Amino acid sequence: MVPEYLHPDGGILLFAKAPRLGEVKTRLIPALGEAGATALYQRLLERLVNNLSEDQVAPIELWCAPDTGHPRLQRFHSEFDIPLHQQQGEDLGARMACAAAQALQRRAYIVLIGVDCPALTAEIMDQALQSLRRGSDAVLIPAEDGGYVLLGLRRTAECLFQGISWGGERVAEATRQCLDELGWQWEELPVLWDLDRPEDLPRLQELGLDSNGVDLKYKTATINRLGRLG
Repeated sequence: MVPEYLHPDGGILLFAKAPRLGEVKTRLIPALGEAGATALYQRLLERLVNNLSEDQVAPIELWCAPDTGHPRLQRFHSEFDIPLHQQQGEDLGARMACAAAQALQRRAYIVLIGVDCPALTAEIMDQALQSLRRGSDAVLIPAEDGGYVLLGLRRTAECLFQGISWGGERVAEATRQCLDELGWQWEELPVLWDLDRPEDLPRLQELGLDSNGVDLKYKTATINRLGRLG
């Protein structure tokens, strides 16, 4: 059965790393350890894909680094029929530029997202895609740390992806400046937060998750069930 998407002409480009031990969520390793940080990343990625697939916001493409071969990434293709693409480029900007250029040959409009913002819901992505469908050239959702958690596009331009210090505090500001200089019609949605540092972990409780990314309702139900069995 073909999914009935809210935005069949749109696309969600999800950038994800292979969840290899010690290579994801590295700034959380002091608090969680390598295994804990990797497990958290996997849970957040799976939660995001599950939610987007269930709500059928728009077709999803998974852009993978360093390649598409990791079993966890392959599972998204086998279970959800999500196409996998290998990221290409020397830095994040080049990789996003490449993905955006390719996707806009297939889609009327797209949003580029990562796994770092667990507060980025399907409803918020629907808002961004609605703005693009209404005719905005771009949509930006900034992050509290000065980056951004979503960039939506109907077309692309070099200044969006070049000459920017990725991971710095002025990524969103540089993107705003580029959009203004281009003279594009664009919209900015409310700021969200990234999960990057140990001090961010308690904020997961706002989303019903513990610091390991486990759903608190599921965790409580499991504890209660084990208690009854005991």
